[in-house]
Amino acid sequence: MKKKMFLAADNLIFDNARQLRENPTHAELIMWSYLKQKPLGYKFRRQHPISIYIADFYCHALKLIIELDGGIHSDTDIQKHDIERQKNLESGGITFVRFKNEEVEKEFEVVINRIETYLNNMEKPRGLGAIN
Repeated sequence: MKKKMFLAADNLIFDNARQLRENPTHAELIMWSYLKQKPLGYKFRRQHPISIYIADFYCHALKLIIELDGGIHSDTDIQKHDIERQKNLESGGITFVRFKNEEVEKEFEVVINRIETYLNNMEKPRGLGAIN
C-alpha cells in the first residue's frame, strides 16, 4: 500500500517534503486549514512525496493532487517543469486541480466551492470508500 501511495519516492524526496511541511506558504496554511478537516470525508495529505515529486496536497482515495501556484510559476522554465511533472503523474492516473495563491488568499470561498464541486463529481476508484 505504501509503495503505491508514494510511487517509490526515495528518502531525499521524503526529507524535502518534511522541510516544505515545516515552512508552508501563507496560501498553503489557508488551504491546509480547510483540507485537514477531510472535506466531504476525503483525507488529504500535505507536501506528499509521490515518485520523484512532492504534491502540495494529495488525496490517495481519489488519486487527486491539489497544487497551489505562487508567482514563481509564471516563469517559463517553471511552467515547462510543471507541465512535464503533471503529464508524468497524470499518466499514472492522477488528476490535478490547480489554484493560484492569490485565489486562495483573496477568494477562498470560491476555491472551496470549486473543490467541493470537484469532489462531488469525482468517480471513486473501485473498492475505496471516501476515507482512506
